[in-house]
Amino acid sequence: MFLWRTKMAALWRVTSYLRLLRTSARVLLSSRKPAFYKPGKWRNLLYTGVASFAVGGGLCAIPFRQVENLSHDSLIKRAASLVTDSSSTFLSQATLALVDAITEYSKAVHTLISLQKRYLDSLGRLSPAEEDTIWQVIIGQRAQVNDRQDECKRFESTWINAVKLCETAAEAAYTSGAEHASVTMRTNIQVALSQVEEVQKLSTDAEKKLAETKVMEVERMAQYTASLQNTSDDEEVPEAYLRED
Repeated sequence: MFLWRTKMAALWRVTSYLRLLRTSARVLLSSRKPAFYKPGKWRNLLYTGVASFAVGGGLCAIPFRQVENLSHDSLIKRAASLVTDSSSTFLSQATLALVDAITEYSKAVHTLISLQKRYLDSLGRLSPAEEDTIWQVIIGQRAQVNDRQDECKRFESTWINAVKLCETAAEAAYTSGAEHASVTMRTNIQVALSQVEEVQKLSTDAEKKLAETKVMEVERMAQYTASLQNTSDDEEVPEAYLRED
């Protein structure tokens, strides 16, 4: 209750100060101007009065200061520059995340290719237990490849949005007169596009090799199955021959 009364008393003092200030301002502005009247002098006097009243009433969080050349054009220009800076940061982080994700995806694909080739080279020389073990490893690696691919898609969506945002920010900066910020923003976009394009070549090459390995796997498995069937037929021939005797 005491705290509430204290706040109300402070609010009443501030209100009284503001009323007094407005009354004084109307009197000063409506009175006849003397010969030595200077608008800048009275303006500074009013700013000083507001500042002193604010401090006396406990409102000293924001100091009052007269700032020159704050037109709408200059404020918009500054705001556009800030937008390009923040958009560049967003694009940089999104690009880094996408590049790392694609790199890890490419590594996972190459690991899967290596495992499949090792399995194909060992056909016919593995025990059932060994074959089951290596297949479990291959299945786990395929799952990891799928997870990496999903991660790439997620970061790619974020990266595309970042590029669009930066393009809009660059256009806004150019139309507002912040040409330097616009040029810098477009340069950052080109760098990001180049980095992603370069790493995407690695993933495309890995996917191409994986497709070739799958084709080879189908061919090898068909050959292996045919060889097993031929071996089985060859073993059955002597038995049939003996039955005929």
